[in-house]
Amino acid sequence: MEGRMLKVKTIAFIGAGNMGSALIRGLIAKGEIHREQIVATDVDHEKLAKLEAEEGIQISNDKKRAVSQAEMVILSVKPQNINEVLREIAPATDIAKLVVSIAAGVATSRIEKGLPSGVRVIRVMPNTPALVGEGIAVLCAGSHATEEDMAEARFVFDAVGKSCVLSEDLMDAVTGLSGSGPAYVFLFIEALSDAGVLVGLPRDVALMLSVQTVLGAARLISEKKMHPAQLREMVTSPGGTTIAGLKKLEEMGLRASILNAVEAATARSRELGR
Repeated sequence: MEGRMLKVKTIAFIGAGNMGSALIRGLIAKGEIHREQIVATDVDHEKLAKLEAEEGIQISNDKKRAVSQAEMVILSVKPQNINEVLREIAPATDIAKLVVSIAAGVATSRIEKGLPSGVRVIRVMPNTPALVGEGIAVLCAGSHATEEDMAEARFVFDAVGKSCVLSEDLMDAVTGLSGSGPAYVFLFIEALSDAGVLVGLPRDVALMLSVQTVLGAARLISEKKMHPAQLREMVTSPGGTTIAGLKKLEEMGLRASILNAVEAATARSRELGR
């Protein structure tokens, strides 16, 4: 898909919060779409005006009007607001438009039910590292979306990271892992940094060491294509400092805590979708 522009003439972003604005900035920065081909709406008019000033996109306070202008509509709203938004945009939506939703936990069938019959819908679970071009987005197709629709949607999310396709029955699990996952990593980095302070490091140094350690470890896995267990074994010498630290983490239940966190977030995603 590299080396081409999006086929759609206009994308309407219904919601321009952190994720919506990250997609807009990523698409423009990579030259995937011209800024005048984007129209955005948001309840926060100050944020919307800032986005217009910085990126030169079109903005609107009228969701229905924004949708009527576009071939692709990206619903970047909170799941609890999705029904209200669907009621508002339904009169301006038809089968010529591709609707892409990033509302956590909201099934494609629920979105299709709130729009005219036959509208093509794609559900996506992105995550916040998209803000720095390192996101991961998982997509699934609704009952009317085509392979070409999926390719167009992936093109959008690949502008701010990577994407893959899974069946919809796995989307709540994706939400629990990669959707909520950055928060788990932030908490780990915060705790690692505090531990550095506990053993005598200056706070700014402890934070720098923690961030770079996590960043470097993730990059090792990505580039070496090795299982995390193999890389862990490489830095775990017999009778050394690392095995002593790992023993304590296992005793305190780090692995079980992570398993429980992903399971709980997955369950909450299912609740939000009801």
